[in-house]
Amino acid sequence: MQTKNINIKVELDEDNIPSSIEWTADDLQGMDRASCRAMLLSLWDNRNKDTLKLDLWTRDMTVDEMKIFFHQTLISMADTLDQAINDDRISGDMRDFCEYFAEKMEIKK
Repeated sequence: MQTKNINIKVELDEDNIPSSIEWTADDLQGMDRASCRAMLLSLWDNRNKDTLKLDLWTRDMTVDEMKIFFHQTLISMADTLDQAINDDRISGDMRDFCEYFAEKMEIKK
């Protein structure tokens, strides 16, 4: 059996707002660590049938970046749903929503 470690380091300012987010992984190719301005982490709690969430972003994250980040996250979720349940109909509906979202957020492709 093989294990991998993923570590997330969040520095907070005096108001407990993230000032930096860095992450490392055992197989982060070519880098010791990576930094980011936002993260969305969702974990499934099977016992309670509930999602545990950790959503963080730094003050440096712009509104325009957040719109793109959410759009790309939604597209990724549609892809993951398609792989997980193999239902083209519902994943297609999600992709349609992603197009609608991009249009409403005025995100250029």
